Formats: sequence, structure tokens, C-alpha cells
Amino acid sequence: MAAEALVTVVVLTHQRSAELRRTLAHLRRLPERPAIVVVDSGSCTRDARANREAAAEVGALLVRVTRHLGAAARNAGVAQVRTPYVAFCDDDTWWAPGALQRAVEVMASCPSVGLINGQVRVGPEQRPDPRCTRMAQSPLDRIGLPGPAILSFVAGAVVMRTQAFKEAGGYEPRLFHGAEERLMGLDLATLGWDMVYVPDAVVHHHPAPPRQSGERRLLAVRNRLWIAAMRLPWPDAFREVRHILRQASAQGVGASVLWRAVTGLPWALWHRQRVPADVVRMHRLLRGDADPRHAVCPKGMPRVG
Repeated sequence: MAAEALVTVVVLTHQRSAELRRTLAHLRRLPERPAIVVVDSGSCTRDARANREAAAEVGALLVRVTRHLGAAARNAGVAQVRTPYVAFCDDDTWWAPGALQRAVEVMASCPSVGLINGQVRVGPEQRPDPRCTRMAQSPLDRIGLPGPAILSFVAGAVVMRTQAFKEAGGYEPRLFHGAEERLMGLDLATLGWDMVYVPDAVVHHHPAPPRQSGERRLLAVRNRLWIAAMRLPWPDAFREVRHILRQASAQGVGASVLWRAVTGLPWALWHRQRVPADVVRMHRLLRGDADPRHAVCPKGMPRVG
């Protein structure tokens, strides 16, 4: 079946109307002709008006979120999705022709797969994204899956089952931006969904100029600390925290990160839900804390419903 009737693309944007217009032009030319939902996360009046015009030009639905919610603004877009699959991209990324069709075929052939991460090619030179290189070398061997198994992903380069996204509860608003995929990945795995890297589903990323990159790095480190407390067994959480804080200290931001993490620790502990043993093993393998001879995991059972 053609992807046209099965997949909706949710595009997240904030204060980048020119980049959004370029991305929408690429998406509208896709042979799959997916439905498109644009989520404007708190853009200023001028950009909001330009975004509304750009969405109207390609027949996309525009969802306006008046306050900038970061990654969690995607939740408002998925609430409008009526197709069984939802693809994500940001205002500076877009799917290559045929990529969405490939993603739909992969998930249709393997009912346990709830998410596929495409291969991200960066800039006009189409450089491989280092994160995808690491996914391709994943030590997780899930027998029978259509690609390397993964536990986290690149939020703007995935296709998901809409059901899986909703079961996981979407993105956590408190995290805003940075490492939000880690929490979603742990929760999807806990729910029994497999996630795989599919290199022949290509996503193009032409990065816009970075905004507040230092602040974004601090948020990502803070979020990793919170996620460790929220989901990992305490021995694993303590190891993760030590590792993260060593990295932050080496970068000269240890004190700032620790203060931010401590102020939100009561919230993180209130939302603590420890992941099951099989997900812990996957996390340890990716961290290099487990015996690689135990890297083979059985194929997940097909899901019903």
C-alpha cells in the first residue's frame, strides 16, 4: 500500500520561517505525498504569520502552540494525526524520496517494530551523521529485525507507529530540549516495542545556525542525569551519573549542571519507573558495561492491536 494513505509528517519549527518553507517544499515534492502537520512552537508574531502562509501553500495543517515547549510541542502535532504511522522532521530536515515508503514497508513487515531511525545525511556534501554511524554499529542483536536494534534515536529523523508514540505518552515537557529521545526510547522498549536503524530510509539535514548552543548542551546533560534517576536501577543510575558528571567537569560545566539537576531531582524521583531487566541489559550493552557474549536478545513477539 502506498505511504500516502498511511503516514503523516509532523514538522517542528520555532522562529525559522525561511527554513520551514524550504523543508515544506521538499516534503510536498515527495512521491509518497504524505499528509503534513506543522507545529509552530511559540514563534514570534512575524514568524508565526510566515509559517501560516508557508503551511497553507502546501496544504499542510498548522498547529500553533503559543508557548515554546521544545520537543514536547510534537505531542500537539501527533494529536492531529489520523494515520497509523507518523514521521518527524525539524524545520531544517526533510525525508528523501522513497524513504517514507521504505519505512512503512519495514514496519508493516515486522509488527514488533515501533520506530525506525533513518540515515541522516548532513549538508550539501551529504556527510554521514556520527550518531547514525554509531547506530549502524549497535551491539544489540535482536534476531529477525530488519536492521540494527537501537535504544535511542534522532528525534527529527524517525518514523513511528502512531500507537507506539501515544502509548509512550509522547515527549516529556519538563525536559524541553536535549536527550529527550533517551527517555522515549527507554519507555518504548519497556512497552515491548523494537526500534531499528534503517540506512536506506534517508533524511537530509541542512543545519540552521545554532541558537544558544551552550544552553542546549547544559539542558542535555541535566536531562541525562534526570533520566538516569527516573528509569535505571540504582547501581546503573549511580554509574551513569558519575560518568555524566566526569564529562561535564572536563568541559568546565560540572557545577552548573549539578545545580540544575539537583533542583529538579524531586520531580525526577516522583516520576521514577524502573525499566525491566531486558531493557537494563540493552542499556548496559550500549554503555559497554555488559559481556558482549550476551548481546543476542530474542526477537520480540508480534504485538496485537
